[in-house]
Amino acid sequence: MTSEIHVDHTEAFRRQRIAELNPGVGRAVLEQRYGIVLDAKELATSFKVIGLMAPLAVVKRKVDGKVGSLEFQHAPRFYFNWKEDN
Repeated sequence: MTSEIHVDHTEAFRRQRIAELNPGVGRAVLEQRYGIVLDAKELATSFKVIGLMAPLAVVKRKVDGKVGSLEFQHAPRFYFNWKEDN
């Protein structure tokens, strides 16, 4: 039996961003920094979540099917900083 070791090359970046984003700030501050900000209900209306790996959510935009990512903070939970995949 062989075991495959998975190395997460994004872990250091993700840990740094989690520390920067949490504890979270209010919606108005996020809107000032990133533009559009969504709560969980707004996210569900506009996007289908494909995967999560804090602080990123891989999503598919419902209106046009484009795939990309959003960052999120834990509390209060907001999604922001849409980046379309190339």
